[in-house]
Amino acid sequence: MSEQVSGQVVRVLVVDDDVAVASLHQAYVGTLPGFACIGVVHRGADALRAVEALAPDLVLLDVHLPDLPGTEVLRALRASGSDVDVVVVTAARELEVVRTSMAGGVADYLVKPFSLALFTERMQAYAAHRRALALTGASGGLGQDDVDRLLHPGGTAGAAGHGQRTPEQLPKGLSHRSLELVVQVLRSAAEPDLSAGEVAARCGMARVSARRYLEHLEQTGRAVVRPRYGVAGRPENGYAWVHR
Repeated sequence: MSEQVSGQVVRVLVVDDDVAVASLHQAYVGTLPGFACIGVVHRGADALRAVEALAPDLVLLDVHLPDLPGTEVLRALRASGSDVDVVVVTAARELEVVRTSMAGGVADYLVKPFSLALFTERMQAYAAHRRALALTGASGGLGQDDVDRLLHPGGTAGAAGHGQRTPEQLPKGLSHRSLELVVQVLRSAAEPDLSAGEVAARCGMARVSARRYLEHLEQTGRAVVRPRYGVAGRPENGYAWVHR
């Protein structure tokens, strides 16, 4: 069954400066039921014009473009009043890029290179969230539970679309927004692992707070702990994201 909202297939615009990579992502989209690639562009200015002309539902947006950064494309879209969904698809791992993307309301952030399996998983989650948003909006006013499900999908159903799991219950003192930031930092790290202090510095939070989030991720099976040996002073743990 196609992933549709209001009877419409999800129409996708691919934006990437690398012609080969853009073609690969176009092919990825082509494997997904209910998704259709309606255009491919390689420059930021062309992306802005394509969004206006083609009115896509979703933009797969690279950050490194030849004329202006993808983050500037995102800012321009929001400044123009466009609410098109955007998934950042990039090799950019800098915290500032992730933060700027989050501030621009991106639906997801995929770090290149990634597999078709991961792409499929994320697009299915996006489609399920989009479907839930449409169904919830059609029911009229939103209650707190509705708002929580939309803001923190954290495990939306995949292709089958049989509803949503409830938002993840976090230990007292932890927030979903901060957890998302820690997850992004850990997932996009170029190093084999990061210490609590390193994560804290990249997230702009206290070391003790970062350690609590990392311990939660380890306890829930999304991160592994790797003892660091041979370092002078007190031994330190490194945390690594579990890529599934």
